[in-house]
Amino acid sequence: MTSVKKAVALALWLLVWRSLVSYSQTPTYYADVQPIISRHCVACHQPGGVGPFSLLTYTDVRKRGTFIGNVTQSRYMPPFPADRTFQHYANERGLSEQEIGTIQRWVTAGMPDGNAKTSNATAQQPTATADARKPDVVLRMKPYAIKGDGREDFRYFHVPMQLAKDIWVEAIEFVPGNRKLLHHSRLMIDSTGTMAGINEISEDDPRLRDFQRTPLADEFLYGWVPGNDRVTFPAGTAKRIRAGSDLILNIHYAPSAKPDTDQSEVRLYLSHDANPRPVHTLTLTERTITNQPFVLTANTKPTFYMNYGPLPDSIQLLSVLPHLHRLGRSVRAFAVTPDGDAINLISIPDWDYNWQLSYFFRNPLLLPKGATLIAEAMYDNTDQNPLNPNRPARDVRYGWNATDEMMNLVFYYVR
Repeated sequence: MTSVKKAVALALWLLVWRSLVSYSQTPTYYADVQPIISRHCVACHQPGGVGPFSLLTYTDVRKRGTFIGNVTQSRYMPPFPADRTFQHYANERGLSEQEIGTIQRWVTAGMPDGNAKTSNATAQQPTATADARKPDVVLRMKPYAIKGDGREDFRYFHVPMQLAKDIWVEAIEFVPGNRKLLHHSRLMIDSTGTMAGINEISEDDPRLRDFQRTPLADEFLYGWVPGNDRVTFPAGTAKRIRAGSDLILNIHYAPSAKPDTDQSEVRLYLSHDANPRPVHTLTLTERTITNQPFVLTANTKPTFYMNYGPLPDSIQLLSVLPHLHRLGRSVRAFAVTPDGDAINLISIPDWDYNWQLSYFFRNPLLLPKGATLIAEAMYDNTDQNPLNPNRPARDVRYGWNATDEMMNLVFYYVR
């Protein structure tokens, strides 16, 4: 054996030996588990976060160690509902096999704490955002008094932006002021300066129809639901907001038995690119469904289909955000080119109403002129569905309430 071959063989043997030694050592919380929890879990599992409990301390994690071992081994947590064998995304979440194995061995060993001095202290700092960058623009709505009458509450809010010049936004973040009651929010842009009177108007207020006749500059700037805490557009792209524009929020509050308050805020991160490509929004709604009417008859499991196209021009898809309600069971979408080729977009085989994301593709997907967007969604409106909010099951139609249904696909794209 030559000296080079001997050196290579020795290096490989040392690598295997170190891996075996590392695997044979009992993991401890501070040295091995805490960095995993901090990297993948505490953004949601912290006081005031969307997670139902905190995982900031050893006591927090040990208390639920067996549960954490189960949900990470099954890949139920961290949540990422999309099928990664159907399409890959830039913002994929998930633990590696090594990280899952570390948690399993730690739980089996009795969840030892180890030496706190070995902890990566910075990893313990809770953060709900992807980095420590401060927002360039912070817009805060006026405090809103939630009635506490036990009813779902859908409200519109007008937030002045006071922009003296156009801005280009590369990331958008919605920070709910009341995470307990605020279920989701849709952000829109008005450039007419005539919408101040919409502030605090209810979804069922007849006056709302007058405001809805006003064309909006952007009908879907961004949508927040648990899990969609910040969206960041790919490098070189940004949303343009014109000078003089105002922000319109459409917020859904869950039923509350007692009065409460909310003062949510929107954070904008501006692009430093000299000439970013404008990001546009394409929203497929129930009007795009081909097998109308959109009615989910009681005790049935219907499937609805969408067909949108052919596209008048070539576009590059940046992301997709599906939206169904509680009766949704699965959703799938793809594009078909004029040559008959299929481009996979999204497949969520087990729909989760409480965890919805904007899925950004690893690389923008080119859809040529003439391409068609196809989607299908399956629903379960039976008494056997434990997630059915109607007892007994009843006919369900389109509506914003959690007891109604929707079928939306929201795409960000560039021309």
